[in-house]
Amino acid sequence: MKNFRIVLWAAIAVLGGFLAWSTLQQQFFEEGTGARLAGVQIGGPFEAVRTDGQTVTQEDLKGRPHVIFFGFTHCPDVCPTTLYEAGRWLKDLGPDGDKLDVYFVTVDPERDTRELMASYLTSFDSRISGITGTPEQIQTMLKAWRAFAQKDGDGDDYNVNHTATTYMMDANGEFFGTIGYGENHETAVAKLKRLLEAS
Repeated sequence: MKNFRIVLWAAIAVLGGFLAWSTLQQQFFEEGTGARLAGVQIGGPFEAVRTDGQTVTQEDLKGRPHVIFFGFTHCPDVCPTTLYEAGRWLKDLGPDGDKLDVYFVTVDPERDTRELMASYLTSFDSRISGITGTPEQIQTMLKAWRAFAQKDGDGDDYNVNHTATTYMMDANGEFFGTIGYGENHETAVAKLKRLLEAS
């Protein structure tokens, strides 16, 4: 009985935290406000490699609003779903979709070479760019964006558990907000419109 109470209170604490975060997100992204999450430190200096072989840094991303999603090419569901949705976002933004950069950053640099990522991304909207690098470079990006990634399993057929959030960044490279995995399509597009208007 004691163990049950401990588990119950733990579940309540987790649920409370989730509801608090959801409420905070709603306050900042109430339709029409376009407000930023002031003071939140997301993003930072990094150096990695685009799928075209060019070096990319934080400074290269500035100048245009952009979104960043961390994932990997062997991902069974979350990553292909998010990349497909990103293509729909771009399409539904109309001409403004060309003003937004979308980056898919691997959390599995050991397998995700730039050639493999380039081939993988041909299945999605051509405006989505891939970023890979050394394990150290990717770890720097994960830390800067406060994203989580952890290898699960042994051998070549392992999985990688990772953050499924899409990060929205303005043209100055400042954090603007997030799009959650599985978020309502119209809500996501509305957020991106506010990002474009604010950049």
